[in-house]
Amino acid sequence: MTQWLDEIGEEEDIVISTRVRVARNLSKYKFPEYMSISESDNLTDDVLNRVKKEESDEYKFKRLRDLNKLEQRVYVEDHLISPSILKNENIGSFLLRKDEKATIMINEEDHLRIQTLFPGLNLEKAWELCSSIDDFLEEELKYAYDSDLGYLTACPTNVGTGLRASVMLHLPCVSMTGSISVIIEGLRKIGLTARGLYGEGSEALGFLYQISNQITLGDTEEEIINKLDKVVHQILTRERNTRKYLTSNRLVEMENKVYRSLGILKYSRILSSTEAMEHLSNIRMGETMNILKNKELSSAIKLMIDIQPANIQKKLNKEMNSKERDIERARMMREFTLGVEV
Repeated sequence: MTQWLDEIGEEEDIVISTRVRVARNLSKYKFPEYMSISESDNLTDDVLNRVKKEESDEYKFKRLRDLNKLEQRVYVEDHLISPSILKNENIGSFLLRKDEKATIMINEEDHLRIQTLFPGLNLEKAWELCSSIDDFLEEELKYAYDSDLGYLTACPTNVGTGLRASVMLHLPCVSMTGSISVIIEGLRKIGLTARGLYGEGSEALGFLYQISNQITLGDTEEEIINKLDKVVHQILTRERNTRKYLTSNRLVEMENKVYRSLGILKYSRILSSTEAMEHLSNIRMGETMNILKNKELSSAIKLMIDIQPANIQKKLNKEMNSKERDIERARMMREFTLGVEV
């Protein structure tokens, strides 16, 4: 999959992707946590009937209970569904748009989680698409809404707009110099947060951070988007200035780090996903700092997804233990480094 990564995104030297998601609930149903399977199926049918009226050719429908564990994890690793929806395997499902830029998750924490995903920095387009899907669904589905509080959600932190916008950034240089801790603390003070590769509770593997809003109540959708966009541009400037400083003052040290990672990926026979992510991150950093040359910046990011456990097993169409995956991951790394020029 990862079709959504095929296009070249804005600010691609640092920005991997832009995601916008809104949480919605239908007024006539209980929250998913309290629903029976039959109630959840009725709600799912309501959503499907709405989509089928006008958009049936644009989406593929999947019920989690019809997918095996490996298939479920692949969709998570590809960032097309959230890890949280897997907790509701018996009632959860999703509609995935053919171009993978939109997913309508059904019965996650809320009845609906509408997600749009774009490569690079593209908050405006991601919000426009998300809003249009939301409006389309709301034409026939009555949402739970309060005139004072806004959209009602299972978790109080989502009440209001129900909007979470996030931008995934590759920030190796501010991380290596220790500035990332200052940035994260600054984000907290203005109602933003930094999470890892797969959102809340996940690690920032490969120096990848999701910067997103924490506050959904009190600001309009446009204010949330504009605030995040402004802050992201400030972080981009910080990362680029740090790269310039390291290139001018610590070039040999940076070359050593990049070349060591290249050597490990070129000759290793066993690689864990954590180690591979670290060295792939250094390779991508080397490309952006003109230490290395490669075909395209997105190739390293695609590989970061392809080397995850479920994706490796899907590729080879068999279940594998961790050692077998580590061996295959190392083989993939050796193949990848053939296209990297010093």
